[in-house]
Amino acid sequence: MIRLWQLLDSAFPAGSFTHSGGLEAAWQSGEVASDAQLQAYLRESLWHAGHSLLPLVSAAHREPRRFDELDGLCDAMLTNAIANRASRAQGRAVVAACARIWPSEALSALESTARRGCGHYAPALGALLAACRLTLDDAQRLFLFTGTRGVCAAAVRLGIVGPYRAQRLQHECLESIDDVIRRCGALSVDECAQTAPLVDLLQSTHDRLYSRLFQS
Repeated sequence: MIRLWQLLDSAFPAGSFTHSGGLEAAWQSGEVASDAQLQAYLRESLWHAGHSLLPLVSAAHREPRRFDELDGLCDAMLTNAIANRASRAQGRAVVAACARIWPSEALSALESTARRGCGHYAPALGALLAACRLTLDDAQRLFLFTGTRGVCAAAVRLGIVGPYRAQRLQHECLESIDDVIRRCGALSVDECAQTAPLVDLLQSTHDRLYSRLFQS
């Protein structure tokens, strides 16, 4: 449990706070210009993560030996170049951080495999949390929680909402996370689906923004 708290700490050097999950592009395009629109964006992003990437987290946690296969599948699914690049960067960063903080043969092997392949975040997180002996439920909740936390933190830095409102939105997401896990926690990788095409489309424009705070 201590490892889970450490992974959730904003000071953990996994690089997630350099990404906005597509929010920056959505904000600059005028699609997220109010509190209500931010709530809708958070909701759609959360359900999209549940349907598209949570099954990969779950599969890699249950069968870490399938990491190479699941990494390749994730790469094929992330056709949005911005999301694909961000997933690789976050996956490799979190695996490298864990391998250095909690040295073990399993994490060193996972880091080497991630470097040779794509190292996508969802399967990498599932495999490394299995190696850290955290439960599947913890892995699923951590994945969904950190995703919403990243969007809320980006909203503060972009000036869409203040820090208190962002924390309230994060709190309101907790019930939705339970709903997503009930609906998507047992999905197989064959059931992965894109449920928020507009979020994906907006994120794909990130590199064309005139000015940017985030990498994605």
